[in-house]
Amino acid sequence: MSVSPRPGPPSGPRPGPPPQAWTGDDDAGHPAVDAVVQAMANAASLAPADQIAEYEAAYQTLRETLATIDQA
Repeated sequence: MSVSPRPGPPSGPRPGPPPQAWTGDDDAGHPAVDAVVQAMANAASLAPADQIAEYEAAYQTLRETLATIDQA
């Protein structure tokens, strides 16, 4: 009895434009948001398990920042 491969996404590059690295030229104008964007750019070079922690921290910072903006 042979086992057929599981269906899934095709291998190879994903369709669409390649991701672009943040250059720091497009500041959001808010220090906390700019710091999060830079942290995301830096996280690209981390191992996937370490990226998760960075993404969670960024998400929390953005939530807090948006909450303070809504209160102003």
